[in-house]
Amino acid sequence: MRRPLLPLLLGVLCAAAACNSPAPSGPTAAPTGAVATGTAPGFPAPTVSASPTPASPAPAPSASAAPDDTVWLCKPGLAADPCAGSLDATAFGATGKSTLQQAAPAVDPPIDCFYVYPTVSKQKTVNATLAIDPEERAVAAAQAARFSQVCRVFAPMYPQLTLAAIANPSKITLTEAVVAYGAVDNAFRNYMAHYNDGRGIVFIGHSQGAIMLTALLRYEVDANPATRRLMVSAILAGANVTVPVGKSVGGSFANIPACASTAETGCVVAYSSFDRTPPADAVFGRTGSALSLFGASSTLPEQILCVNPAAPGGGTATLEPYFPTGGLVTLLGKAAPSFGASTPWVTFPNEYSAHCEYSGGASWLQIDHIGSQADPRPRVSESTPAWGLHTVDVNIAVGNLVELVRSEAAAYH
Repeated sequence: MRRPLLPLLLGVLCAAAACNSPAPSGPTAAPTGAVATGTAPGFPAPTVSASPTPASPAPAPSASAAPDDTVWLCKPGLAADPCAGSLDATAFGATGKSTLQQAAPAVDPPIDCFYVYPTVSKQKTVNATLAIDPEERAVAAAQAARFSQVCRVFAPMYPQLTLAAIANPSKITLTEAVVAYGAVDNAFRNYMAHYNDGRGIVFIGHSQGAIMLTALLRYEVDANPATRRLMVSAILAGANVTVPVGKSVGGSFANIPACASTAETGCVVAYSSFDRTPPADAVFGRTGSALSLFGASSTLPEQILCVNPAAPGGGTATLEPYFPTGGLVTLLGKAAPSFGASTPWVTFPNEYSAHCEYSGGASWLQIDHIGSQADPRPRVSESTPAWGLHTVDVNIAVGNLVELVRSEAAAYH
């Protein structure tokens, strides 16, 4: 398996892992109670100044390709695929009245989704094994399953840096950080060689998964026009993707711009959600935060990219959240109540709106509660001010994201 030891990539992964750095204290520590939607690393990174050498492009499909050695969490035809379950939801309005929403995976979707999950492993080693534990199944179902309405979902297992490792970052070495990325890179190459067949691709990741995909896009897609032509879009939630101030491209990616409409393709949707201005020590939304993916990637002043998943062209729009009924996503610091729903999903229409906001050197997706004070539905809340609404980055807007991908797929074809 090819594992490119790119200097800048090591900086990316050490931003995730704080390789051989002291453990953090205070408000930058990871929030608790975030197992289902995942937590992200957020520790100081070493300074990296070397320039990377672009990776060779991922291979095109070939009859002589090496066997697929990826352990797949989600893949078409896979038994017990957590990304292929029922999508029926119970919608609860502001008065508590419920209605049934029926949905199902597409029979023959025109594009694929390549999903990389966030930090969820409870294993005690630095790198997780490739054993599929309940945590990986739960987060794939929570974050990726609803995209099966518009794409075939592929999700590789990878030896991610575990929750235990991130809690003790001094134990993490560069080798262990690169092992995590190398498996994602290898899985993408296997996907391209065995399953892609020239189909359009949407890349989806959150937290550590979005960090891995940012690196993958930078080295395997952004630098390679043939692969880039297959890119429908990328959704990178909870990872500090950068752009020069006032620009849509030129920071983390040289050629992949921010999405500016629901019909634009070959672009990225990136954001981190807060319900208030990110504090000075925020892990997300600030270029000088503990989680800066690439450090300075431009000679120009940079900002964190924010694209509103509900309104890529800008402005304020209503969010379409969906949460697993079983309480796998935390709200108010506890399991979300099911309200007696018999469906595997619950949704709360017209409870939240979102818009991108830029203030005091920060840029973020501002989440506002638009329901009345008498609204009985649960409200999302931050774990700590420094992390904002990180644990619900995906689910707070997953209905919008699915429809965005649907629109992009139509435009792509």
